[in-house]
Amino acid sequence: MKTIVSAAALLAASLLAIPASAANLVLYTSQPNEDAQATVDGFMAANPDVKVDWVRDGTPKIMAKLQAEIAAGNPVADVLLIADTVTLERLKEEGKLLAYKSPEAANYDAALYDADGYYYSTKLITTGIIYNTSASLKPTSWKDLTKPEAKGLVTMPSPLTSGAALIHAQTLAGVDGLGWNFYKALAENGATAAGGNGAVLKSVASGEKAYGMIVDYMPIREKAKGAPVEFVFPAEGVSAVTEPVGILASTKSGDAAKKFVDYVLSEKGQEGFLKLGYIPARNGMKLPEGFPARDSIKVLPINAAAALKSTDQDLKTFSGIYGSN
Repeated sequence: MKTIVSAAALLAASLLAIPASAANLVLYTSQPNEDAQATVDGFMAANPDVKVDWVRDGTPKIMAKLQAEIAAGNPVADVLLIADTVTLERLKEEGKLLAYKSPEAANYDAALYDADGYYYSTKLITTGIIYNTSASLKPTSWKDLTKPEAKGLVTMPSPLTSGAALIHAQTLAGVDGLGWNFYKALAENGATAAGGNGAVLKSVASGEKAYGMIVDYMPIREKAKGAPVEFVFPAEGVSAVTEPVGILASTKSGDAAKKFVDYVLSEKGQEGFLKLGYIPARNGMKLPEGFPARDSIKVLPINAAAALKSTDQDLKTFSGIYGSN
């Protein structure tokens, strides 16, 4: 199924594609296209009475689209499955989300979902260091990227484009010994910041750059396919986005939306994410091949409400260091 960009076309196609007795659901997501399709296929196989259409883009662009629709009085999405809890915290505070207490929450740590049921984490996507295997320096610490050996050889996604990159910057900004001074040191060492995680992978795998900041599953997948890359969980720890799911308060398909939330949180839904190469958020699940033991991965904390309040200033701070790219 192709991503449908036009909201009007999406609705029209939905109405024509299904019988009147079936429920229809529109998902807005920041998952990669193949992953989004796999998630939707898994859900529809388990819920054949629901037809799902989906729209995919980076979280900032998805949110811009949704906010424009809300402002026009015509929000199209029923369900969101996007990068980070900070974004959904904003929607919660604006009264744009529907509270739903999923029975599946009993299998999750309380820190991974909203206590009122407005959103639930579905996986752990950490950001660490990718490097080309031909690189002379084998980094083990974030600070290694500021060393002379890495001068002009580091790239990262921009928080202006990537939700995960914004959470990463906000997380490291709160770590003693790193903070915004770390980002300034990177810039002084010639690091570039532009685009999303996919561009970082391409740049490092091709040898254009030697090092990068990137979400874990991309380089781990590509290494398994033979790409000359390694992924490192730095000693100081990693940031994590949890790709939460939430239901729009404006949904006209509430029952189907609740089924979708229950599915992605269920063991079957989490097994689907595991097969795609992600760390499941649900307790008691295995880790994907190529990952170290879960207890060996130090995940750095972030407070969603506090990060939300500082987001505008954090984006200004980052832009002041790296320009508008």
